Amino acid sequence: MTDVELDPVIHAQARLRVVATLASLGSHDRIAFPRLQKLLDMTAGNLSTHLRRLEEADYVLITKTHEGRTPATYVELTLAGRLAFETYTQSLRVLLGGAS
Repeated sequence: MTDVELDPVIHAQARLRVVATLASLGSHDRIAFPRLQKLLDMTAGNLSTHLRRLEEADYVLITKTHEGRTPATYVELTLAGRLAFETYTQSLRVLLGGAS
């Protein structure tokens, strides 16, 4: 048995899906909230709740703006979020016996 711990912020299934999706984007790339919602097949309220928790941990950056008169919300993984996800995936590998 190993004493590797998984980040509880990322470990929740929905937040893991959010972070994994954002990590697949390039560094400093962002995605529109409705697009992320569609990709993850989550309700707006559920996604917002998980994004809030990730934002509190400084793992995501939420940018609210306007395009013309239409409000727009964008989400991107912060450097801290990207590093936390890399640490999380490495910890999983260790727990599964694939790497140290």
